[in-house]
Amino acid sequence: MKLQDFEIYNISMEIGYEIWFSVVEWDNLAKYSMGQQIIKSADSIAANISEGFGRNNYKDRTNFMFYARGSHSETITWLTKARNRKIITEEFFDGIIAKMEKLGCKINNYIRTLKAKTNKKS
Repeated sequence: MKLQDFEIYNISMEIGYEIWFSVVEWDNLAKYSMGQQIIKSADSIAANISEGFGRNNYKDRTNFMFYARGSHSETITWLTKARNRKIITEEFFDGIIAKMEKLGCKINNYIRTLKAKTNKKS
């Protein structure tokens, strides 16, 4: 399997793009205060999935999926702040949160799969 065929990677890349193209439209205060943070956290999801995918053992892959899950949670926090501060629309928030929820479930399922494979090897 190639990384580009990995569903959670593709979903996380899509989320990163959507957030990027939203933030570039924000005013300067929002863009340079929280915009940079949300871009970093959203991009970190895909980056950690990618790095874990390239690891040779299940334990390392699991650790990077935990990092991805942490960045996922951070991104939800920044999205919530952006919505509460009226920087993003309710419509954008609802759409991206639906994708984030789907991704979160898939990350957790993948972590369970990796843990089971790790335990099997022990």
